[in-house]
Amino acid sequence: MNYAKPFVKWAGGKGSLISQITEYYPFELKDGRIEKYIEPFVGGGAILIHILQNYEVDSAIAFDINADLINCYKSIKDTVSLDMLINNLKEKSEKYKSLKQEDRKQYFYEIREKYNSYSLKEDKINPERASEFIFLNKTCFNGLYRVNSKNEFNVPFNNAKNPTIYEEENLKELSRLFREHNVEFYVGDYKKANTFVDKNTFVYFDPPYRPLSTTSAFTSYTKDCFNDENQKELAEFYKEISQKDARLMLSNSNPKNTNKEDNFFDELYKGFNINTIMANRNINSKADGRKAISELLITNYKVD
Repeated sequence: MNYAKPFVKWAGGKGSLISQITEYYPFELKDGRIEKYIEPFVGGGAILIHILQNYEVDSAIAFDINADLINCYKSIKDTVSLDMLINNLKEKSEKYKSLKQEDRKQYFYEIREKYNSYSLKEDKINPERASEFIFLNKTCFNGLYRVNSKNEFNVPFNNAKNPTIYEEENLKELSRLFREHNVEFYVGDYKKANTFVDKNTFVYFDPPYRPLSTTSAFTSYTKDCFNDENQKELAEFYKEISQKDARLMLSNSNPKNTNKEDNFFDELYKGFNINTIMANRNINSKADGRKAISELLITNYKVD
């Protein structure tokens, strides 16, 4: 089997935590099969991709509020759009690598300016724009996706000497997975998932994390940030769909890393199972801020 991986770098991506997160999958998935999988904050898709490759899944649905990210997923799934996407990425990659470093920087800002000059048309797959999105992700600073108040992508050039802008075989394998499992991708916030949830569903929530410090805050995937009030609304939604007997799992930061008295999530998810796993994350702007810290995995079921 050719193992696929996320096609973009995404803040808070779960690729390095899969081995820990799988220990908390519901028993149905551990047995090898689940009828329906839903991911309301798909982001880079590490968990979605892992589940599709390792378990029997009858149907899967992924949401994200970032319309351009969903356009990429749709472009990859559709075979005609995928060919166009690969050709566009090949053209950009070859041109970028043929340039001197200073000219690469200029080319990056030309692509960024073009990307910010127009918007997606609703419900229209645009593989050219998807190629711009992926190119910027691979050549911008630290692979971040950040927008300003005008919803313009504003991450600067990374200056990397030899970035891998795309991997053709990986995109083709992702396309095969998405088509084989008929994964549906939707633009929208997590509340849109409510319509699809039933007792045969496993839902994994990976929202923007509550920051552990002011310098670690990064939630600007769209022009609207995800604050404490949004975290509270999400907790209410979690409780609401838990009544449907669906299996739910949610990731978030553990505030006790920096404040032992901070019971924010203990109070929001009282009555559910609050588990901890270890992750390497930046908790401040200093170099020594990258260290192993605990994160939360909150489930509405017990793990044996």
